[in-house]
Amino acid sequence: MIMDDGLADLLHRVASLVDKATRRRMDDCGLSHRQLRLLTALQDIEPVTQHRLAQALAVSDPAISRALRPLEAAGLVQVDVDPAHKRRRLVSTTEAGRDTVHATRHPYAAELDADFPYETYLHDTAALAEFLEPARRPTD
Repeated sequence: MIMDDGLADLLHRVASLVDKATRRRMDDCGLSHRQLRLLTALQDIEPVTQHRLAQALAVSDPAISRALRPLEAAGLVQVDVDPAHKRRRLVSTTEAGRDTVHATRHPYAAELDADFPYETYLHDTAALAEFLEPARRPTD
């Protein structure tokens, strides 16, 4: 399957617009994209060991340790010793961390809903990604 240049340009434009809006929200909260991604992923699986969080984000254990330090210092995550296994550390978001993710993610959804339902946007984007996936596979 060969993608039309017009489609590629449109997809790039949409991605750029979403990226700009998301970056504005992250800048308002003082977060990087990686930090927001970590906080968002953490909310879905918390409390979780640092190792499991690293696996979920497909990064190394040392990378998670480094990423957690500023978030913990900012009061957005809490890192505790696992009572069941003293060598493991359990990570969870704090109320401030949850509020930050909510403030960053949900207003953008509300902006989209004003003209185009956010759930429809998510559904259609996922369907488009699934449709285009065969274009990534090498041809024989």
